[in-house]
Amino acid sequence: MAAALLSAAPAHADEVGCVDTVFKLIGPNHKICIDSLPDPKVDGVVCHLSRPETGGLSGAVGLAEDPSNNSIACRQVGPITIKEDFDAGEVVFSERRSILFKKLRVRRFYDTENNVLIYLVISDKLIEGSPKHSLSTVPIMPWGGVEPRNLPAEKLE
Repeated sequence: MAAALLSAAPAHADEVGCVDTVFKLIGPNHKICIDSLPDPKVDGVVCHLSRPETGGLSGAVGLAEDPSNNSIACRQVGPITIKEDFDAGEVVFSERRSILFKKLRVRRFYDTENNVLIYLVISDKLIEGSPKHSLSTVPIMPWGGVEPRNLPAEKLE
């Protein structure tokens, strides 16, 4: 049962780097950070996610609500193999963006008609959610003579 729970868990992002955007006299500066996010169910795809982090005193103690201005870029980095079935809109990555009600989520879709994986990053909030989002697509192509494997036979819904 533990193995099933672990395989269903969203991916873990690795921080690539950050840049300061606003100087704060007390506490950390506001910044934009870039994370590398390999898809846990699709080998050969990596997404890079940029996200703002609020500094200052509230950011230092974890009470700040980070802005919803996120961006995503996903690319094929090797032969694509879909390791297990997934549902349309399944959460690939999730992270809290405030102490209570706000989360950043990366969701995955598959467009069978065009043979493309689609990744959508959104910030959702229990009250007054944000329509701000970013989208990236990965056409499934052969890689170094290796054909993609285990593609879904029909559109996942």
